[in-house]
Amino acid sequence: MQKTIILSQSQKQILIDHAKKYAPVESCALLFGKEESNTSTVKEIFLTKNTENSPVNFTISNEELLHGYQEAERKGLDVIGIFHSHPHSEASPSSTDKKFMMINPVVWVIFSNAHDQLNAFVLESEISPVLIKIQA
Repeated sequence: MQKTIILSQSQKQILIDHAKKYAPVESCALLFGKEESNTSTVKEIFLTKNTENSPVNFTISNEELLHGYQEAERKGLDVIGIFHSHPHSEASPSSTDKKFMMINPVVWVIFSNAHDQLNAFVLESEISPVLIKIQA
């Protein structure tokens, strides 16, 4: 059964605006929410800074990651996803993304500035697409 991630229209817009604001550098964020069976529901977005300041890679500082996980816990939520943008390429995992997906087994949401496209993926035994449902 295919995994699904649910975003509100305003959450989707926050992510796209974040990607456009930082282009041509990759933007990044943590997605807080709850996961039930094969559905992850985003409740809150925790925007982060790309410390690499790179158009092809992103890194969230350990301090910001720790703060994000503490914030999620304080709100009774889990980190259910990682968002980042690809300013100049497709909205699909790069070889670098694939390596980091192995140690961060959550839904990865990727926005392509070049193609104005939002896609999601998860790495289980292989990389699989995740259905994105947008709610009003």
